[in-house]
Order: sequence, then structure tokens, then C-alpha cells
Amino acid sequence: MMNLKLSLKCRNVAIGIVAGALTLSACSTAPQGGGENTQSPASSDGAAPPTSNLSGQVLIDGSSTVFPISEAMAEEFMKANPSVKVTVGVSGTGGGFKKFCAGETDISNASRPIKPSEVELCSKNNIEYVELPVAFDGLSVVLNPKNTWAACLKVDELKKMWEPAAQGQVNNWSQIRPDFPDREMRLYGAGTDSGTYDYFTEAVNGKEGESRGDYTASEDDNVIVQGVAADEGGLGFFGFAYYEENKDKLKVAEIDGGSGCVAPTAETIANGTYQPLSRPIFVYVKKEAINRPEVKAFMEFNLAEANKNLITEAGYVPLPTDVNVAVQNRFKSGKVGSIFEGKGSTVGVKLVDLLTKE
Repeated sequence: MMNLKLSLKCRNVAIGIVAGALTLSACSTAPQGGGENTQSPASSDGAAPPTSNLSGQVLIDGSSTVFPISEAMAEEFMKANPSVKVTVGVSGTGGGFKKFCAGETDISNASRPIKPSEVELCSKNNIEYVELPVAFDGLSVVLNPKNTWAACLKVDELKKMWEPAAQGQVNNWSQIRPDFPDREMRLYGAGTDSGTYDYFTEAVNGKEGESRGDYTASEDDNVIVQGVAADEGGLGFFGFAYYEENKDKLKVAEIDGGSGCVAPTAETIANGTYQPLSRPIFVYVKKEAINRPEVKAFMEFNLAEANKNLITEAGYVPLPTDVNVAVQNRFKSGKVGSIFEGKGSTVGVKLVDLLTKE
């Protein structure tokens, strides 16, 4: 079973080799070149591997946040279907939609709902899609372990750090709260092609895409991990799975969204008390591609209740069964469009409410 550590390790290798367009096969026995995967891994008990008549290729790209889930699903799916090759790219949510709406991929991973400009691009190219929430994430604000003063931060304090007016003006922790130390503050965060950047700016600054620009930005969350881990005055943000994977190097700040300090945990993310930084994460499937048996089977594998453990192992929170059943029904019916009406990042809404409206 592949875990997140292996998944991120494999991703790091790819990033080191290919700058820009990051594409890799699941880190298993899948061949790196073209052609179908014809290798079949042995099962752990020595029994003959399962057989499948499925063949073909499934192309995925998009969010680095969703990547660990798709990578884990791809590896397990290919074990059961060794003649299907699933490739998972990491171009960020925005970069993934550019490829998806151009017809270059079958599935687009996204850490926020599709936004108006992407809806327009897909429409222009006659790309219809089915939007499928796959898990919950708790966007995590991380600190250097030597930071002893910022155990809990209010949303207004995060805004004071990240709003556009802070650029070049707010660079010291004492500017955030009077009893914080007179110490230089350096910020690390997602790049502008990231859905995490879009969601964070919407939740903290009140408008998607509005942020100061003088911070260390990267689509690679491991760059943020390394930056904050080495910088006593550093603060960064990324998906919960990356904090879980690196909790020995970082500490996480509790967030006060108006109801007291709450840390991101599987429980607080699932019950919605970690606000406003809990969010659903998605895959978008090209409707035309669902007619291909290998794509249909791969998505059914992703949505199966029996495979929720892969989501947990990747560091995220599976959807409750009633919500997952609604998502499965959405896929079966081929319902196109977005339950978020193509408005992009949306803070404070409940998936179950949106899905039951359909």
C-alpha cells in the first residue's frame, strides 16, 4: 500500500527532473514511457494477482493538494487493472483546468470549485464535465517549531499579514499583535496557479486572488515546508496532508474564526468546526471520457466506500457516507456543471446542502 510519504517522495523526484509540466506515472510498476502498463505486481500473500480485461490510459492533472489521493488511487487501481495506465500530473488547480478545458486530460484535480473564467474556457472548447467532491481538507497554517508566541491566530490577524496593503509594510510579528516579539516575519504560501491560494485569499482576505505579493510563493508545497522549517520567523499555509507528513518539522497554528481557537484535525475538519479553512476538494471528469470503460472504472474505484481508507492514508478526511452516496449518484447520472454554480472558491457552505438541492 502506498502511503503519503512515498507519494510525496515520488513527486519530489519528478519535480527535480522536470520543471514546469510535472507528470508522472503512479510510483509503482507503471512504465515511465509510452504504451500500456503490462506489469502486474505480486500480491502480499503470494496469490496470483487479479486479472482484468480493461486496458487504456487515464490522464489526470491539476492540484498538488489532491495529488496524494489520486496517486494512491492510481497505484491500487493499476494493481487490479494492469493494462490500464493512469498518469497523474501536478500543474496546480489553475494549470490543470487549462489543460482540461483544452481537451488534453480526462480528469482535473482541484482544491477549489471551478471558477467563471474556467467555465467559459471549457464551454468555448465544448468540454462538458461532472464535478465530484472527493474529500475534505483543512488548510493548515504552519509555523517554525521555535515559534512560541503564535499558538492561535485570529482570521483578522491572518488578514493583517496577507492583505494587499501589507505588502512592504507588515514584516514584523509585533505588528500583528502588541505582545508578539519584535522579530522579522517571513511568509511562505501557494503560488497563484494554486487552488489553495485562491481558497486562502477568499477565506482570509475576503476576495479570491487578492494578496500581498512579496512572499515566497511555490506550487510545490515541499518548498513551503522547507522554508518554514528553516526560518524561526516563518509562517506558511498548505493542505492538511502536508502538515501531517511534516509535523516533526513544523507546528500548526490554531485558528480562531470567531468561536475560539481550533486546531485542524480529522475530527474538526470533518465536523466543520475548523473554520473558515475547512474545504472540500474535487475531481472534474470530462463527460465524454466517462464513455471509456477505463475512465468509468477508475472513477467508480475512486468513489467506492471500500476505498475510503486510501483517502485517510493520504492525510485527508473522507466524505460522510450520505454525502458520498450523493456524489456517487451524481457520477452515475452524468450530471454536468458545478454545484457551486461556477463561482470558484466558496467559504462556509455545506456540501450536503448543495448536493441535496439537485
